[in-house]
Formats: sequence, structure tokens, C-alpha cells
Amino acid sequence: MIRKGTIMKLYKGFEDEYQRRHSQIWPEMVDMLHEYGARNYSIFLDKKTDTLFGYIEIEDEEKWNRSAETKICRKWWNYMKDIMETNPDNSPVSVDLKEVFHMD
Repeated sequence: MIRKGTIMKLYKGFEDEYQRRHSQIWPEMVDMLHEYGARNYSIFLDKKTDTLFGYIEIEDEEKWNRSAETKICRKWWNYMKDIMETNPDNSPVSVDLKEVFHMD
């Protein structure tokens, strides 16, 4: 299992909306995440900076990267683009973090 950490940026004042949308995540989005090898996925919010920290475990990096090409992923990105920083293709602006310590 590969552990990944990323940071993203939420627009100010959209904390509740971000949480609401994720509490009602579409079942087909969850199915796609599992299909592409995602497990143990959590997102945390730093309210002071509106920074989101995502943690996910994946089976395979190449397989995971292909999830971005799915119709449901693109639909989710379009759904979220109004409340967070995004790239021109509507994917979240994200920074991959380097793991420097892990303990079971």
C-alpha cells in the first residue's frame, strides 16, 4: 500500500459547504475511488489557513493516476470548482507531500 499526502486550498467561507458536499459524496464517486485502488481516505481542514490536508492509501500509482480520466472524477471536479482553488481542467490545485516519518 502506498501512502499519499496532499494539500489543497479552500476558498474562504466555504468550510461548511465543503464538508456538506463530502458528507453527501455520490456513491458512484466512492465506487470509482475503490475501483482505482483508494483506501483509508481522509481530508482534514486547517480553519486558520483554509488549507486542506488529504491522506489516502493507494494500491498502485499508475492505476490511481488514471482515475483522473474518469467521467465521474471530472464531474466531481466541476462540482467542487466553485469552492476551492482549481487548475484550468478544474482539478484541485494540490501539492504532493513527501513522507518523512511513518509509524504503525
